[in-house]
Amino acid sequence: MSIADIRINYTYGELSEADIVADPLIQFQTWFDQALAAGVPEPNAMTVASVGADGRPSARMLLLKGVDHGFVFYTNYTSRKASELDEQPFAALVFYWHALHRQVRIEGRIERVAAAESDAYYVSRPIGSQLGAWASNQSQVIPDRIILEQRMAELEQEYANRSILRPPQWGGYRLLPDVIEFWQGRPSRLHDRLRYRLADGVWVLERLAP
Repeated sequence: MSIADIRINYTYGELSEADIVADPLIQFQTWFDQALAAGVPEPNAMTVASVGADGRPSARMLLLKGVDHGFVFYTNYTSRKASELDEQPFAALVFYWHALHRQVRIEGRIERVAAAESDAYYVSRPIGSQLGAWASNQSQVIPDRIILEQRMAELEQEYANRSILRPPQWGGYRLLPDVIEFWQGRPSRLHDRLRYRLADGVWVLERLAP
């Protein structure tokens, strides 16, 4: 089978204006909870797209770690993504829950979370993940994996039976949305697309052609 012949006819459900609430953050939480209940693997996995100062886009998968008035995730502040987010403080997120034939697209402004918030999340992580944040200079060129493993072994000895402080180069970002689109797959590619757009502080709901 050729790549061009791969397709699925989406028949899981539909999405109408009567099905959703006025606040897109509440609507996101509803869909997220349904993805969780449906057993979707890592429903918090999302694509994060950023743009460098040269206008060149890049994207990668991250894990969502919180939803309040925005969408929170964590990374190394020396990574490519962090450099791009600091230079161009706007980003896009995409969640795709195949089992439900659903997608959520989010756009908005980026800000760093407060240091205290990053500290609180950091200490909640498994010890291996805490040490990994110290061991890896994310996105930097390294000659081989051995250097990374040696650094990790050194840190394991150094911090044996000791609390681990958050590295200053590691922390969180919050995307403050101004566009959130909910996509429900439908037969014959006539998908449902409902977009919330923030206008003068008020969320406006619009239906988009598929």
